Amino acid sequence: MKSLSLFCLFATVSGNILNVLFEKWAVEFKYEIDENYVELFEKWVSNHKFIEETNAKNLTYSLGHNQFSAMDQNDFRTYLGYNSIEEKEEKIYFESESYNLRGSLPESINWVELGGVTPVKDQGKCGSCWSFSTTGALEGAYFKKYGELTSFSEQQLVSCDNLKNAENRGHDHGCNGGLMDNAFQWIEGNGGLCSENDYPYVSGDGAVDACETKCSPVHGSKIVEFVDVKPSDDVAMMNAISKQPVSIAIEADQREFQLYKSGIFTGACGTKLDHGVLVVGYGSLDGNDYYLVKNSWAESWGDAGYIKLGRGSKYNNGDGQCGILLQGSYPVV
Repeated sequence: MKSLSLFCLFATVSGNILNVLFEKWAVEFKYEIDENYVELFEKWVSNHKFIEETNAKNLTYSLGHNQFSAMDQNDFRTYLGYNSIEEKEEKIYFESESYNLRGSLPESINWVELGGVTPVKDQGKCGSCWSFSTTGALEGAYFKKYGELTSFSEQQLVSCDNLKNAENRGHDHGCNGGLMDNAFQWIEGNGGLCSENDYPYVSGDGAVDACETKCSPVHGSKIVEFVDVKPSDDVAMMNAISKQPVSIAIEADQREFQLYKSGIFTGACGTKLDHGVLVVGYGSLDGNDYYLVKNSWAESWGDAGYIKLGRGSKYNNGDGQCGILLQGSYPVV
């Protein structure tokens, strides 16, 4: 009886500690928990235990709590509007094979440190990842040509490059997904893209406003062509990144990705592309090669909004960690 009493006491104390941690987390992330406290707490505890169990394995990466800690995988996919990256048409073109020379590539590159990447943004409850990937690539291309870092408007793409707005030649689906190459083509036809300041993002709650035409495209932001990176080829991807940041699509719906915190992510993730992001560099750390990827889930996710994905032919039969090598492209201004 004594041992049973002690066990019950321990379980109660442990439960109270978890309650306290959960409520501190809810305050930090401004999470409404009053109406669904029990359900959210159970999901948070499940993720908390998963984080502790995973980190105890001393892997190349670690997990941690973030704004998605009270979500299971179904919640997570629904929240971010997954299945939102379209497949490219067969008629695409790749950069010249002659440029894919490993010996000419730098050992590492980081466009964040070089000043070609804007601060991490937040897409919110909108499947608009494709637009953030697009603007990130355009920001990098603009920086490369003009030496100026300008933040471009995701909202203009979400609202105007939209199939519901046929008069604007839209091909994408607002908060329900899209394709970066489609957006590059729209920017080309539009004569450029407005700045973030002139056309700020307002679709974080999942709603899409009508297309506004009051702002003028940033001078020099018209895309003259875009290049698709040869798929399933690390050298081709590294070659492209050595020139400028590159739009990519990955599978991001796995639990470890959801709760990623730091290190080189080498965990299991597939190649069912559902999320558009931006690769902004590559390098090596402690003998492990990686790609540096900028996400659009705010700085509270991952390593201040970034993730290092394992690099090398061993990932997904050469298609890259989380499918990073399957759908890379970048614009030229």
